[in-house]
Amino acid sequence: MNMISLEQELRGNAYPGRGIVIGKTPDGKNAVTAYFIMGRSENSRNRIFVEDGEGIRTQAFDPSKLSDPSLIIYAPVRVLDHRTIVTNGDQTDTIYEQMSQGATFEQALRLREFEPDGPNYTPRISGIMEIENGTYSYAMSILKSNNGNPAACNRYTFSYSDPVNGEGHFIHTYQSDGNPLPSFEGEPKLVEIENDMDAFTDKIWAALNQDNKVSLFVRYINIETGRYTTKIVNKNQ
Repeated sequence: MNMISLEQELRGNAYPGRGIVIGKTPDGKNAVTAYFIMGRSENSRNRIFVEDGEGIRTQAFDPSKLSDPSLIIYAPVRVLDHRTIVTNGDQTDTIYEQMSQGATFEQALRLREFEPDGPNYTPRISGIMEIENGTYSYAMSILKSNNGNPAACNRYTFSYSDPVNGEGHFIHTYQSDGNPLPSFEGEPKLVEIENDMDAFTDKIWAALNQDNKVSLFVRYINIETGRYTTKIVNKNQ
C-alpha cells in the first residue's frame, strides 16, 4: 500500500463524514490520534467538542437549535487505564464498559452494528490505542451494512502491533458526498504523521471542507511516559 498525503486526501473529498487517524510520529516518541466530525444538516453542524475528564464529548453549540441528540451527542474519546478509545458514536461507552470487564476490543464491538439512519446506515468506526511500558499498538474497526442492505452487518478489524515511525492509518465513514451516502470501503488508508502537533492539526483543519467541517480533536501521547497533549478546534466559537 502506498502512503498518501492526508492533507491532499481530505482536500479531494468534500464529505468524508467522520474520520479517525491513528499513528506514530517520525521520531518514534509519540502515539498520535485525530478525530474529526462534519455535518450537512443544521442539527449536525450545531456541535462543538469539549473536554470531559481525560476524553472529550460533543455538545450542542446552541442548545435551542438541537432538534435530535441521538447519533450526534456522545463521547468520542475515553481513556481506560493505558488505553485510549476513539470512535464516531456511543460505541465508545460499549468498548469502555466491556473492556473494563475483561472483553477485547473486537468482542465489545460484536454488541454493536452500523447506525440506524437509513438509507445511509452510517458505519461505526472505532479505534483503540494501547500504550504500556514503552510499547505501543493500535487497532481500528468498521461496522457497516452489507452494501447498503441493513439485514446484515459486516465487521472488519485491522490491528497494527508494531507501528512504523511516521506512519498512520485513516478510516472514515463515507467514500464521498452522495444520496444515500456511500460507505467507506477497503482497509484504512496509509497516511503520513508529523512530529509537529500544531502543524499536523492545522493541516487537517485547513484541508477539511469549509462548509461541512464542524470539529477536530488531536492528541499526541508520549510512548515512554504516557503523558499527552490535546488540541481541539471548533468551527463554532
